Amino acid sequence: MRARPPTSVRHLIGLTVAALLTTGVTAVPAGAAPTTAATAATTATTATTASTADAARMLQRRGVDLDSVTIPRLQRLMRERRLTSTQLTAAYLHRIATVDRKVDAVLAVNPRAVAEAAASDRHRRRYGPRSALEGIPVLLKDNVDTRDLRTTAGSRALLGARPGDATLTRRLRAAGAVVIGKANLSEWANFRDFASTSGWSAVGGLTNNPYVLDRNACGSSSGSAAGVAASLAQVAIGTETDGSIVCPAGSTGVVGVKPTLGLVSRAGVVPISAEQDTAGPMARNVVDAALTLAVIQGRDTRDAATAEIPADQPGRYRLDRDALRGKRIGVWRLSGIDEDVDKLVEQRVTDLRAAGATTVDVEIDDSVVFEDEFTALLAEFKRDVNAYLAATPGPHPADLAGLIAFNEADPVELRYFGQRIFEAAQASPPTTDPAIVAARRRATTTARRLIDDTLARHRLDAIVAPTNGPAWVSTLGEGDAFVGPSSSTPPAVSGYPSITVPAGFDGALPIGMSFLGARWSEPEVLSLAYAFEQLTHERRPPRYLPTIGP
Repeated sequence: MRARPPTSVRHLIGLTVAALLTTGVTAVPAGAAPTTAATAATTATTATTASTADAARMLQRRGVDLDSVTIPRLQRLMRERRLTSTQLTAAYLHRIATVDRKVDAVLAVNPRAVAEAAASDRHRRRYGPRSALEGIPVLLKDNVDTRDLRTTAGSRALLGARPGDATLTRRLRAAGAVVIGKANLSEWANFRDFASTSGWSAVGGLTNNPYVLDRNACGSSSGSAAGVAASLAQVAIGTETDGSIVCPAGSTGVVGVKPTLGLVSRAGVVPISAEQDTAGPMARNVVDAALTLAVIQGRDTRDAATAEIPADQPGRYRLDRDALRGKRIGVWRLSGIDEDVDKLVEQRVTDLRAAGATTVDVEIDDSVVFEDEFTALLAEFKRDVNAYLAATPGPHPADLAGLIAFNEADPVELRYFGQRIFEAAQASPPTTDPAIVAARRRATTTARRLIDDTLARHRLDAIVAPTNGPAWVSTLGEGDAFVGPSSSTPPAVSGYPSITVPAGFDGALPIGMSFLGARWSEPEVLSLAYAFEQLTHERRPPRYLPTIGP
């Protein structure tokens, strides 16, 4: 059984899809009685379902398959006046209304989504598109601040928070994108307890893997990944400290881009650590991910790390389907963990060679990073979450100690697992403590050396590795039964880019392959990932199987 918060919470955060397109239905304000929202949603259901269903049927008649359509094709249709953003947004709202009941990826729908789409249509008619994302529905992970939708990090403690827009949210809006809603996530980005269940939050309940519904979507960007995989938005934004973009993307068969630290501003994103956190795009294809990255990247005075973006970092990414030809690709197999994944990796290596790449097996021992990484993250989390809470308006706990106290008194928060990581972070020394400074220096330096030395020693253009193993059965109260390989730690701790692309299946469950590169190598790594995607075409739509057994 899926864990759900009280009905009131989901309704108080944002209107249900059923209330969005119906004339005369007023958004339920924060603090209204739960029955008010539920009644409004019920009253609106019939008319709204018809409206969004009409939009979905119109797209089908015009040969638009939401699962496979790319942003460039959508822009061409809108340019030719064969499609509007209002119609596209309505079609996605229909998907949310009819499909998300199985997946629970969308925590809240933006009650102004249709109005934003209509405004985009007006802007296009008068002035033309502002960017490649003009009129494109985007789902934001619910740790990315939005002025008009609550940002909770999945925690009931932040239901009263009233932030403004994050920098990346402002960039998306300025580019003409439509914020269609907020995606569920592992509460506090999986940094509350050692036995947490990925994809569960007290606000959003449990997100399911759309390929097999009793399997986990990994975390912490669970809803962003599952929402894109289930075609509930064209693209989504996730965040990562270590694995939280690439693991969900790999587990749900989508593309996930974990950029170089500093390429995308973290201002207005609920933090774990400024030394590792980044936001990045998730999409069903590399083209859409690259277009989205180009919009959200850039310098920001609110995030000092963005000052290090090279002057020649492209504002647009050119993707070459022949990019693998003549390249030297290191293969970090992570073999011996899962036999089926090993076979899949070998198949994809054969494909790389067929595309003209030279492959070189490499070994990377990332275990030397783990202890220092976690030691540093505990102290950095206390520093950064306290700073975020202090800067965020609205009634909510003032600091980490207040969050711990809130959880202890709340009837939902500790229902399935505790808060031992919170407590360890609260007890940790400050980030200025020599032991913490040394742990962070060793972790970052070691992780960078693991990648830099491997690239240099073998004269490599990039490294590929399996992103994930097959998704495990979600078991609330028992933690994650994580199985299979993981290649996220070296790029996460070093702050280097990692891009996962669908690589095939272990039975019914998707497996991704990650492309790792040097710092600021997004142009090269994105092109390699695109060439791999065009070579293999391993993504296929989810079937929403209830289970596949053990």
